[in-house]
Amino acid sequence: MVRVKSRYLLCEINVSDRSELLKLDDRAAARAVKAAVARIHGDYGSALCSIRFCVKYLNAHTGIVFLRFPKGCYKLLWSALPFITSIESRGQIISCFFNCLHVGGTIRTCQRFLIRYNTQQLHRMLPKCKNDEEKKQIQESILSCSLMGRNNEAFEEELESEEDGE
Repeated sequence: MVRVKSRYLLCEINVSDRSELLKLDDRAAARAVKAAVARIHGDYGSALCSIRFCVKYLNAHTGIVFLRFPKGCYKLLWSALPFITSIESRGQIISCFFNCLHVGGTIRTCQRFLIRYNTQQLHRMLPKCKNDEEKKQIQESILSCSLMGRNNEAFEEELESEEDGE
């Protein structure tokens, strides 16, 4: 039996109002992507997109989406993402755009990248904290999203070295 290879796109849906993300569902995101591919690449793109394309995961709180599609047509789908300007979900049109974060061969590599990406975002938020309570919450969040269980002492030393470097 021949194994069929797929590619996974890790995308972030960016909207102006974060509360609109909760209105999204995976079917609406899939329809928007298929419509964009059909609009940009015509019948050929539409046919390729209908074969084994699906939204594997959508987090409505963070706007993270995993898109699965055949390996041979990932550039076709990827090139259509900038042309998505809105998603119609539950009778409402949500204006948004897709930001492609990572292209991977497995869901696992995309998950690993997502953990690193979230950790980087939290590190960027750390200097912008207004008080010690916010800073402590972000430090705990950084600890909770690590792949390997890091001990608190090593983490605190890393934070101190970053603060000294500023």
